Amino acid sequence: MIKQLSQRLLGPVTLALLALTFWLGLWVTPPDRIQGNLVRLLYIHPAIAWVGLYVSFGTSVIASCLYLWKRTRSTIMDRVAYCAMEVSAIFITLTLITGSIWGRPTWGVWWAWDARLTSTAILLVFALGYLALRRANDDPELRARRSAVFAIIAAINVPIDHFSVDWWHTLHQGATVFTQNGNFLVHGSMLWTLFLSLFAFTLLFFWLLRARYRLEVLRDQRYAASLDEALAQRRREGVH
Repeated sequence: MIKQLSQRLLGPVTLALLALTFWLGLWVTPPDRIQGNLVRLLYIHPAIAWVGLYVSFGTSVIASCLYLWKRTRSTIMDRVAYCAMEVSAIFITLTLITGSIWGRPTWGVWWAWDARLTSTAILLVFALGYLALRRANDDPELRARRSAVFAIIAAINVPIDHFSVDWWHTLHQGATVFTQNGNFLVHGSMLWTLFLSLFAFTLLFFWLLRARYRLEVLRDQRYAASLDEALAQRRREGVH
């Protein structure tokens, strides 16, 4: 009962928190002293990047590891890895788009071969490569095993992306929330709205993951039913 209630409330709660985030970000929080109203992208771009690069990609990698481990290997883990990577590809794309919108008035260009931007684009290529690999083999076990290994290898780029602003001199700004000493870079309503956006977009990920997982289960069921029907048809033809 509690599980069903939480599943039903996930969508409405997510939409309500997203609406609250946009209201606070657009009309309540003050403009920045330097960036002015452009700073309002702070409540969208970092949260989208957080979901795309860490939450969804990380979920796919963890599920892939659990699939490769014999004690936790299951179709569920393979589906979660696949569905999470699809969501990750969408959010990484949105990360690049919103980053370009932010970068154009800040840097004067839509795109630069900056270390952070380039490593994020490479991560998107890896995500799309993973999705393409899923379509390259019809053997479920072989497909799942190869995809899991590929996801784990691709995850090497995540820490490179994260620390790129520290390892190289880049156009992209450094830490958004904390300094290296752990102090906050933003304060007041701006800080709480930023935290709210991170939480709201994280819930959005789980909502999308749940919806995509259910579609994947239905697709597998339809495929199994069509396969059984084809086999039954062949048997009937053999009898005649």
